[in-house]
Amino acid sequence: MNKKDIANIRKQFKLNNDLLKIQEIFNVYVQKESGEIYHHVTQPFQLLDQETQELFLANFKKVLTGSLDAKLFELKFIRDVEDSTQTFLYEGLQMDLTEDWQEYMLQIVGKMFAKTVYEFDTMVTFIRGEYRKPTRKRDAESEQGGDDETYSSQFILCSLNKTDQPKKALLFDYIEKEFKSNTVFDPIIDLAAPLSGFLFPAFNDNSADVNHLLYYTGKPNQPNVTFIEEVLNCEDIITAEEDKEIFDLVIKKVAGNEVDTQVMSNVYEEIDRIVQENKENEESEPPKLDYRDIEKILTVSGVENVNTAKVEHAFKAIIDDEKHEFKANNVIPKKIKIETKVGAVSISPQDLKNIKYITFEGKRCLLLEVVEEVVLDGLPLEAETV
Repeated sequence: MNKKDIANIRKQFKLNNDLLKIQEIFNVYVQKESGEIYHHVTQPFQLLDQETQELFLANFKKVLTGSLDAKLFELKFIRDVEDSTQTFLYEGLQMDLTEDWQEYMLQIVGKMFAKTVYEFDTMVTFIRGEYRKPTRKRDAESEQGGDDETYSSQFILCSLNKTDQPKKALLFDYIEKEFKSNTVFDPIIDLAAPLSGFLFPAFNDNSADVNHLLYYTGKPNQPNVTFIEEVLNCEDIITAEEDKEIFDLVIKKVAGNEVDTQVMSNVYEEIDRIVQENKENEESEPPKLDYRDIEKILTVSGVENVNTAKVEHAFKAIIDDEKHEFKANNVIPKKIKIETKVGAVSISPQDLKNIKYITFEGKRCLLLEVVEEVVLDGLPLEAETV
């Protein structure tokens, strides 16, 4: 799923929306440490009061919010797995009876807590519903299209949420006109920050892909590997952060331990050019860079003595896979941080060309070229001619 696919379905999680109908919600309360199910209940979603519906809808939107490869990951199911979660989800969608669907979801809950222990009670929530997407925009003259012609797919969304114990507090009773201590001990379910979750199936453009799902992790660049492999039975992934680290090591291996700021500025500009050209084609997949692309980028950026064998060897040495492809969006940093004992400088990749690392009067210096006057604590600095 790309950002557009995710945004399209996320924005449909709202009240009284004909394009997304949630049929049932299944809540499972699991006790800490033991992982035992204390209570579970299935209800038609529309029978919940409006305030409760809104709380859950906000929670479901959270499961579909975040940067790709940092908080959201499209995962591929591993084939030929016994008691596969893919089978539980696919078969669950086919069930007409609530009890049958519920039984498949309980199988997944069992896998969630088979090897994972939490220090707090948790709630696992499943919903199943129908997602509809117009095949085209409504034509103003013919009044055709829009909601009258839609693609339709069944889906299951799951979220895992922690519970918190209410804090002791002093309350004011308006009726009795007296101050009282808070005596409520019911655990509070944190719907504002899901620990993890997933959407099945994945949606690519207008089709449902039952061989993939969209996984969500609450902490950026910290996917739960055990959850991915043993609960969801999906293939391993590389986060955006890991992809960037591998890219940096490959560049260092090819270009040497030291690299000029102008060269790195050229590298990022060349990759950004590829990204921008790709954005013009809305239907294309996000661009990826293999060892041949990296060779071309380094060559045009001014790195000396670059050849195919050298780059291919770097791929093998760093990631042990010469066929690895970097996602172009992952390897362009939002900010570049240069740290020294004196201080740190944070700069955007496009401004990297304005920084020089020089030796002046026997001292190592960072030279930052600026086009405007420099202000320090509200006072303009006096320029000194060297």
